[in-house]
Amino acid sequence: MIGLSYHLLLKHFDLGSRMALETPTIKQLEFFVCLAESTSFRRAADRLNISQPTLTAQIYNLEKALNLTLVERSRSGATLTPAGRELLLNARQVIEEMGGLIDQATMIKRGPGGTFRIGVSPTVGPYLLPHILPGLHKAYSSLKLYVREDMPKALELDLLEGRLDLVLIPKPFNNSSLTSEALFHEPLQLVVPEDHPLSKLKKVKAQHLRGQTILTLLEQYSSYHQMESLCAELGANIARDYEGSSLDALRQMVIMRMGLTFLPTLYIYSEIHQPQGLNVREVEKVKLYRTHALTWRRNSPNRSFYRQLAELIRSLVKSHLSEAKLSFCTTPSVSLVH
Repeated sequence: MIGLSYHLLLKHFDLGSRMALETPTIKQLEFFVCLAESTSFRRAADRLNISQPTLTAQIYNLEKALNLTLVERSRSGATLTPAGRELLLNARQVIEEMGGLIDQATMIKRGPGGTFRIGVSPTVGPYLLPHILPGLHKAYSSLKLYVREDMPKALELDLLEGRLDLVLIPKPFNNSSLTSEALFHEPLQLVVPEDHPLSKLKKVKAQHLRGQTILTLLEQYSSYHQMESLCAELGANIARDYEGSSLDALRQMVIMRMGLTFLPTLYIYSEIHQPQGLNVREVEKVKLYRTHALTWRRNSPNRSFYRQLAELIRSLVKSHLSEAKLSFCTTPSVSLVH
């Protein structure tokens, strides 16, 4: 794998010129990637905990080894040249594969372990991780997960650029450079104020939502588009001026009678033990789900271990969240049955 990425890194040269090139070091490539992300020699040197002259010398040596100018230097900072931009992805792949080689060697010697950086959505992490992290630690005592919450688009970019190793999200990314393994399907349930007319019905039907105001998360979340499709089909209205920044915010807006909303089962299971001020209801013939997936770079050297990790997470969810009405069969994210 490492040889393959070095081939990619040097693909711009013919065989004769390639033989004359020096081999870049992993450290030089790491410095180059850090500089590309920092856009400043000073900031990159601070991040790397080295002096600026040392960084400058290493970048110069890398450019000399490849016989290419990778960085344009100016008073405003450092900008990649076209050649630098073209080689940046390959440099990241080389670094990742070397890290993967070391991780795999460690796993062979000591069993699965090491530190992995995982990103989660704020609508998932607090309500899922407490149920699976203890089990992961028990199964892999030397495994450490550095967890970071962020919006889905930011998580996707960080995963693609190597700042994260894994992402756990409610909907797989639509990107050919990434691969996902579905973990489970989580229903979303209707939440209404306790004094709302729908709270008094024994059965809430799809037609009862016509004309109702539906509160949703910000547009950056995948559930926004689910709600948009649902409202269009049922004749409900999205409260576009009052989008919630969190699931807690949606819950409070329902209590304040600003509208109705659909909340994920994991949130309800975790946070709404005594639903004061609101009622949780199912809507007949409306099957609304979000599909949780573990995602990583398609060519990640640790992809075999990530599949094992996905299977373990799935097993832990089945064991510890059996009362949360989750589904492990193949179902669409949104399915409306009339």
